[in-house]
Amino acid sequence: MTRRNLKRAQSERRKLNAGVSMRNAAPKATLAAPFVGLILAAAPAAAAPTVAITAPWILTPPSGAKTAAGYFTVANTGNEPDRLIGASSPAAENVQLHSMSMAGGIMRMRPVVGGLAVPPGQTIKFTPDGYHLMLINPRHALATGDAVAVTLIFAHAGALTERFPVRAAAPAAAPGSSTMSGMGPMH
Repeated sequence: MTRRNLKRAQSERRKLNAGVSMRNAAPKATLAAPFVGLILAAAPAAAAPTVAITAPWILTPPSGAKTAAGYFTVANTGNEPDRLIGASSPAAENVQLHSMSMAGGIMRMRPVVGGLAVPPGQTIKFTPDGYHLMLINPRHALATGDAVAVTLIFAHAGALTERFPVRAAAPAAAPGSSTMSGMGPMH
């Protein structure tokens, strides 16, 4: 390889490493341009979410607590069932769906295995005495007045991120029971 060819090869390699190939960049862009409009025109319009989240909040945990509890209301406004299958937050190492029940005067809290069905036209309230989110190992202290981003993951509606204000007590509008519209307590 001559010195000139070696320099040309090195120059081409630098351009490729920088993500630019002078020889191939223009033809690829030129060939792709007419198809972009066709692809966008053929793509289905994004469907409006069929799940609505309202009244999110987190109870201020005690100082040094390894968990915090989050509450909200979820309504399925669509015609198909959905399922809340998970949650996450940058404010905690892990977020789990839990249920709380009382049996013989003993409180039992358990993870909800397999997610929680949200039937069409139904509303489920996450409250201190029923379903709730458990934020495990908060990454920083959560104080009254803070707001925490929590992403709720649904099987069909996908990921919905909401801001959960941290409160010292339940808001006045948050009833004390976890019910599904017309179906009674969910323990």
